[in-house]
Amino acid sequence: MTDIVQGILQLTKKAGVLRDPRRSFRPDPSDPVVPRPLIDRFALVEGARVSGPCRWGGRGPELTGVDMVCGLAPGDFKRRTGYADLVAISPTARFNLGAAGDMSMRVVDIVAPIGKGTRGLIASPPKAGKTEIIKGMAQGIRAGHPDTRIIVLLIDERPEEVTMFRRAVDAEVLSSSSDQSPREHVELAELTLAHVRCELECGHDVVLLVDSLTRMGRAFNLKGSGSGRTMSGGVDAGALEVPRRFFGLARNIEGGGSVTIIATALIDTGSRMDDLIFEEFKGTGNSEIVLDRRLAEQRVFPAIDIAASGTRREAELFSPDDAERIAMIRKTLAERRAEDAVTALVKALEKHPDNAAFLASVPLPGR
Repeated sequence: MTDIVQGILQLTKKAGVLRDPRRSFRPDPSDPVVPRPLIDRFALVEGARVSGPCRWGGRGPELTGVDMVCGLAPGDFKRRTGYADLVAISPTARFNLGAAGDMSMRVVDIVAPIGKGTRGLIASPPKAGKTEIIKGMAQGIRAGHPDTRIIVLLIDERPEEVTMFRRAVDAEVLSSSSDQSPREHVELAELTLAHVRCELECGHDVVLLVDSLTRMGRAFNLKGSGSGRTMSGGVDAGALEVPRRFFGLARNIEGGGSVTIIATALIDTGSRMDDLIFEEFKGTGNSEIVLDRRLAEQRVFPAIDIAASGTRREAELFSPDDAERIAMIRKTLAERRAEDAVTALVKALEKHPDNAAFLASVPLPGR
């Protein structure tokens, strides 16, 4: 019996296996084996999205051919430009996060706009609303850009949060829950990294929303890197190598695709390890949203510290006039207390159906 199957290739010592993203790549007896001769013949790499005929025999399912790799014909996949040779440029196409009408996302569109290829960090204390921000981004991108591929990666997450994301957002949800081992968290992160890198090489656009880099870093630290050196806070000297590569994968490719990564990082948890993990990523992105627990406690949402948040080279994501208007708005808000700045911006946005209308209402000096 022959079926057409698809999965994400995970290499083993002697062959490979197609893992199912609907199960977050967790091993299952129904996962087709990919023989080594097939891997060599088609130059398949770990993380490749492979589809082809599968034969079910006495030893289980086995791939017998390759029809497509990452949406390309096998020959085109072989000719793709390798990751190291891709040319990264600044993001120039902006996502309309406020397309779904969510006020928090309309605020983000003004304060820290996200473009294709943005490497964004959400710095969040506990209970400051980071989960709602991630969920709102997924919903906003889906509403404004329905053809965009969105992946939500949840590492060491509470099971009920995983269920919430699966039900609330129209996206691929890859997850490892808090009752799984550090090894399982690490394997999920590594295969996701390989898969998204392969998609980028093939010219595709992918949005990856990650919650959280902190828990990813903890998992790699528990697994250990074998460096034998431990920094202050109990962090293994090499534990954050893969998480750094993961976050650094975000980029916009000249004449090609893009990977947009928006990832959360925990701050003010009282853990020296968490502080060190955050410091490893601080300043490595080109966009940062800083959440303020004090605002959340006062029920001021979104609990964004506007003065501390922003996107580098944001003017390239707007028309010259709108970029000038946003600079004026930020200057005005910077003179206010954090809670007053958020409240004032929300009230101003509420007077207009969308951000385009709001920006058009802001007069430019001398015009």
